[in-house]
This record gives sequence, structure tokens and C-alpha cells, in this order.
Amino acid sequence: MHKKLSIVSLKRKLQGKWKAFRFDLSASNNPAFIGFYKYFYNPKEGSLSDFLSLYSLSKKGDFTVIQIGANDGITHDPIHKFIKRDNWKGVLLEPLPGVFHQYLKKIYVKNKGIKTICAAIGEKDGTQAMYKIGFSDMRWATGLTSFSKEKVLKAFEDGIVASNCSKFGVEIPEDKEKWVANEDVEVISPRSLIKKYKIAKIDLLQIDAEGYDLEVIRIFDIPQTKPEAIIFENVGLNAQDYESCLLLLKENQYSTRKFGPNTLALKEPIGTAFQKFFA
Repeated sequence: MHKKLSIVSLKRKLQGKWKAFRFDLSASNNPAFIGFYKYFYNPKEGSLSDFLSLYSLSKKGDFTVIQIGANDGITHDPIHKFIKRDNWKGVLLEPLPGVFHQYLKKIYVKNKGIKTICAAIGEKDGTQAMYKIGFSDMRWATGLTSFSKEKVLKAFEDGIVASNCSKFGVEIPEDKEKWVANEDVEVISPRSLIKKYKIAKIDLLQIDAEGYDLEVIRIFDIPQTKPEAIIFENVGLNAQDYESCLLLLKENQYSTRKFGPNTLALKEPIGTAFQKFFA
């Protein structure tokens, strides 16, 4: 048993070092890092990454993104490599100050077309309480942050927190009052965001809002803002909310396709190059 624990501990350390090394390569815009994605990276045929790669290249260097819930900017992030590879422009939002200043702000400091802001999206400008895991600031924990306390508590009920704590050697406090913490975060409305950063078009609205994705799409006023493509996380939505989201998108002339934990929506009519992703 002791030998097994030592192997697991060593594996965790190596993973941590690799993650830090990869972060530094990206943050410095290392030519080898960017060159790999530019000349050697080959996404799986028909995958979401395949769509993103083709879609990005089709814009010929003129690509604008708004990302809601960017977290550290790289871990489990489907768009990071394409932002770096193809020099996207746009605004990335992360509401938690700790995550924003330690990671997101640093990883895009050399990408002049990318603005990172420490804020969440909301109906109006101001502040709002955000709920998070109260005893860990690891990536899996910050990734569960939500405006809904119930969503965070459900991660405990569903065993998601216990599974990650076991995996990373974190102990869940006996005092349940320490399970969930809250923090007031800055909130900016889509109208203010678009006006402040002079966004003329949205090629992609990328959302990872931990079960708040439907609300983000509603708040974003799709008929007015008209993003050409939308990617949102579906795993945090119950069946009813997911169907409501698909219906809202269909009513606004989007075709949709589910790719595992994410759903892609593309404004109709769909170009010939992208029809295969919705067959």
C-alpha cells in the first residue's frame, strides 16, 4: 500500500510540473508551443476541435471571441490552442480574482488582441455573490464555481467533489459550513462589455458557467448580439434546461450538435465546409 501511495504521489508531482511547464510555454508564446499547433497538430476528424480549427482558419486571421468563465485559460479549455495559433482577438472573463491574477491574466499577457477581465457576465453592471468550494483552490475546485449555491452543493451530492478530493489527496472538512464559501465578484452586462471593448462582431461566444449556461445565453440577448457560433457546457444543465437552451437557439436560427460535455451552435445557413459537423 505504501509503495502504491508513493507511485501516486510521484505521478501527481510529475503532472503538476508538466502543467506548470506547459503554462509557461504558452504564456511566453514559445515558438515551439505555437509551432506545434500550427504545423503538427491534427485534431480528430469530426470532433469539436476539428470544427474549431477549420472555423478559425476560415476567418483568415480575423477572429473575435468572447469567453465566459475562462478560469486559468488553458486547463480543459477547448479554444486556448486556437487563440494562440491563430492570434484571435476578443475578451475573456474570469470572475474569481485569485484565478484571474495568478493564471488568466498571465497566460495572455503577450497576446495583444486579447483582453482579460476579472468579471462575470450579468444582466446589469455591479457585484454579485459567487459560490465556490471553500477548502481548495485547485483547478477542479475553481471550475465548480457558480452563482448558484445549489449547483455547488449538488457537486457534493453527486460525488464529484469526493472523487476529486480522493484523486488529489484533499480532505473534505467534517464541518459542512466549510464546504462552500462565497465571494462578491464584479459583474458586467453584455451591452457594457460590447461597448467598452468596441466589439463589432462575435465569431464565437464560448461559455463554461457551471450550470449557469442557459442564463448566460438568455442574458446575452442572442437576437441582438448575433454571435455566429456558440459553444456551451451541457453537463451542468438538467434535461429541462438543456431542452430550453436548444429551443431558444433553434428559434434564433442556430443548428446545434452535442460533442460530449459541450454543445456547438452555428448560425444558419451553415457553410458547406461545416455541414459535416451537423449531419
